[in-house]
This record gives sequence, C-alpha cells and structure tokens, in this order.
Amino acid sequence: MAGTSGFAAVFRLRQAGEFGKVFAERRVLRGRQFNLHYRVSGGGSARLGLVIAKKLARRSVWRNAIKRIGREAFRMARVELPSMDLVLRLAKPVTAVDVESRRVWRQEIDALLLKATAMKSVMAFH
Repeated sequence: MAGTSGFAAVFRLRQAGEFGKVFAERRVLRGRQFNLHYRVSGGGSARLGLVIAKKLARRSVWRNAIKRIGREAFRMARVELPSMDLVLRLAKPVTAVDVESRRVWRQEIDALLLKATAMKSVMAFH
C-alpha cells in the first residue's frame, strides 16, 4: 500500500542548511497558493520541509492545519517520489480555514507532488 510509513524523521528536512540547499538550487513548481521547491538528492528517499510564514497565515491554527495537510499529502505520495528534497512553501496569504479551503489546498499540494513524481522519468535521462 502506497505511503503507509508515516512521516518519520528520516523523511523530514529539519536544519536550516538543508532548507538553504533546496532554496539555493532555485528550482520550483508553482501553484496558486503554494510553491514546491525541490533539489535532486543522492539519498534513498524523498524528504519534505514546510515553510508556512506567520506573515501569510496569521493564526497558529491555520499554519498547523496547512502543515498537517502538507505532511499527509507527502506521506501518501512519498513512495512514488524520486530521491529529492522538497520544501512546500505557502506563497499567498490565508484569510480563513474552512472545509472548502482545506480541500483546495490538498488538491493543489497533490498536483504539485504529482508533477514532482513525473520528474522521476526525466531525471533518469540526466
């Protein structure tokens, strides 16, 4: 079953230097609400970092909800992703969190992760 191994520490970006390496590559997949920055890594599995700025999501409840949705989407897609470091970054301000916005965010994050998954075949040729 795809993505059943949770969000263990080995699948997370945690140190500032790890995030910095991803941002330094300047590779990004853009959506309406989120940007997915990526860096091809030599490790065995994809890893995820989340950047949800207080400036864009003022309430901690909103930031936590966005992070939860991002982690769950990654958890479900991780086994299909190539070996890369990913940073999901909120790009537009959030004014409210409701059922509809959560659904839209999940769809957008899933679409960005699907694009990253599609890069697996492209990366095989490089």
